Amino acid sequence: MSDSHSEILDNILLSMIEGIGSRTYQRLLERFGNVTEILNASYRDLNDFEFLKSDTALRLASARQNFDPNIIFELCQRNQIDIISIQDSQYPEPLRTIHDPPPILYVKGKILPQDTFSIAVIGTRRSSAYGCRQANRLVTALAHNGFTIISGLALGIDGIAHRAALKANARTLAILGSGHHRIYPPEHETLAEQIIQSGGAVLSEYPPLHQSSKWTFPQRNRIVSGLSLGVLVVESPLRSGAMISARIAGEQGRDIFSVPGSIESPTSQGCHQLIRDGAYLVESIDDILNVLGPLRQKVLLFDKPQFPDPIRHPNEISLNEIELIVLRSIGMIPTPLHNIVTTTGLEEQQVVAALSVLEKKRIIRQISPIVFVKM
Repeated sequence: MSDSHSEILDNILLSMIEGIGSRTYQRLLERFGNVTEILNASYRDLNDFEFLKSDTALRLASARQNFDPNIIFELCQRNQIDIISIQDSQYPEPLRTIHDPPPILYVKGKILPQDTFSIAVIGTRRSSAYGCRQANRLVTALAHNGFTIISGLALGIDGIAHRAALKANARTLAILGSGHHRIYPPEHETLAEQIIQSGGAVLSEYPPLHQSSKWTFPQRNRIVSGLSLGVLVVESPLRSGAMISARIAGEQGRDIFSVPGSIESPTSQGCHQLIRDGAYLVESIDDILNVLGPLRQKVLLFDKPQFPDPIRHPNEISLNEIELIVLRSIGMIPTPLHNIVTTTGLEEQQVVAALSVLEKKRIIRQISPIVFVKM
């Protein structure tokens, strides 16, 4: 926790006040500058703030007298739960960019920079044998290619995705719709601990003793998609949390991937509707890699020695040795073919073949018959 102790306490205190959601928090921050100034504001100043209801302004003005954030802070300290505010440098950058990021995260385990290279995998709680097979197959492929797997620790596809990632020795992050001491469903408490012990993390925007409700799970879904490059829906009925998550992902500008199923299966109807609405049909991991464009930030894949430098495009992970050598010789400014041949020391025929693959995978672009540039 890199925030100062007083800043952490003030962030906890503000998160405890009923009526202060993520959007109201952002508006208050824009008005008053920082959390401490918000909590020190008078009722009169707060009541003039058009986005606050009068009773919320009253609770906020009296918060320091009515709530003790030390109780939550000490509980988190005893249970090794980190408290990360949106002002903290450890706060995940992709999540910071959504329109309603959670002001505070309670994190057990570790979030790493490489977790920006992630895919969310979601679906129905009542998964079929077909859905289980596809989730296992696709998550295993994603995991073996360096992706962090993000899901919501629910029954069905969520749990399958987490377990497949663990089995593949990959990173996985679980996002709760409750506090850490109220994990739902209770039968996934062991799975949550396995995720933490594997080096992954379990995250929540709620303090440890917060109970889940029908409202907290849809709220949780924006974090699942907000942390990810894209969202893979494996199996979903037309009316489900997965469909809500897919809609939220689209609003956040995330790519949506959908696995087709039998036209006779109710648990595939949602996936088919997503495809009709523009989601990418997925049969293999290549269907995902071919869609994801250059990353917002380069990512270093620590467990893949063939990538000593940060990667810029997900399709790089599927390249062979010669293709990687050729790619490293091409810059962000136009690079002539003869320069590539000279730099790599490869035969021109090998270079041309590699360039064809790189262009097909949309990692480079040919701007003239003999000049190439990175996308």
